[in-house]
Amino acid sequence: MYAARKGKHKIFIGMAPGVGKTYRMLEEAQALKQEGIDVFIGLLETHGRKETADKAEGLETVPRRQILRGDLILTEMDTDAIINRCLETSRYASTPQLALIDELAHTNVPGSPRAKRYEDVEVILAAGIDVYSTMNVQHLESLNDIVARITGVVVRERVPDRILEDADEIVVVDVTPETLQERLLEGKIYDQAKIQQSLDNFFQRRNLIALRELALREVADNVEEDAIAITPNGQFCNIHERVLVCVSTYPNSVQLLRRGARLAGYMNAPLYVLFVADPDRFLTKEESLHIDTCEKLCREFAGTFIRVTNNNIANAIAEVAEKHHITQIVIGESQRSRWQILLKGSLTQKLVRLLKNIDLHIIASEKTSR
Repeated sequence: MYAARKGKHKIFIGMAPGVGKTYRMLEEAQALKQEGIDVFIGLLETHGRKETADKAEGLETVPRRQILRGDLILTEMDTDAIINRCLETSRYASTPQLALIDELAHTNVPGSPRAKRYEDVEVILAAGIDVYSTMNVQHLESLNDIVARITGVVVRERVPDRILEDADEIVVVDVTPETLQERLLEGKIYDQAKIQQSLDNFFQRRNLIALRELALREVADNVEEDAIAITPNGQFCNIHERVLVCVSTYPNSVQLLRRGARLAGYMNAPLYVLFVADPDRFLTKEESLHIDTCEKLCREFAGTFIRVTNNNIANAIAEVAEKHHITQIVIGESQRSRWQILLKGSLTQKLVRLLKNIDLHIIASEKTSR
């Protein structure tokens, strides 16, 4: 069933279990209920956490669907019951309807209408019902390999990136790794029997630091993409750092590239390397080999090498910087004589006039001893 208006989706995302995603979702839901919004629980997992259960008090809960598997009776979220409940309610009231659905990455019991909970959420959204949901960053499909390298754990339950990209709002529920470890030791996340095992494995401080950064950067990426889409040209303010190194046929280009790669590493930023070819002259064999060396070195640093042809170097750099949302540019000191600079101006001077909100790093050539 598809409604005239698609429901809005808000996702609460965190670096790991126990950061407080579900609690924060319930907290906002209680405030909205006080404002007259029709809020109800579609699926809630408290994992025995008293604070979470207490925060859910007073909210209507749609009963789960029971599924018989052999001698066991298992339960899952009842998507049809959620939609039917909203259809009945909308006959008597026109207030917005909001379903709270925990653990977006959950895999449904075999035999369910849909394999994954996020697929159920898509059906609910299509019916015109707003949804608040929760997930951890390690469940995002594109981060699966990175998370496995960080933690040594291959996450089986995954959510496609498009779910995050299509969300109307994303909230990072963030705590420090130290706070999360304290919660674990206090028994607020897992039972006593699992605490030490968790601290020795997934909840190691280095793992939590890396996962926290992944969560913050993932949301920043989404915010930046949205901002680019809606902001007029020239008015966008970058969220992430991006480094552009400008190389030339001069020998110091390799030095510039290494310096730029170090800068990108410090900032955890993407690296771009630009060579601007002069359309009025051909490169010598030696110069071509030098530029090829720069391109090879760029690839070794996992950077993106860009070649453009333009007889105005400053304009070419400015255009590439705008296209790729560059925040830091690395160039070498001018090779021109003082007389040439007085007559035509330096590249630095031209870039300062052309660039806005971009830091310019001018690297002096290394002096060779004789």
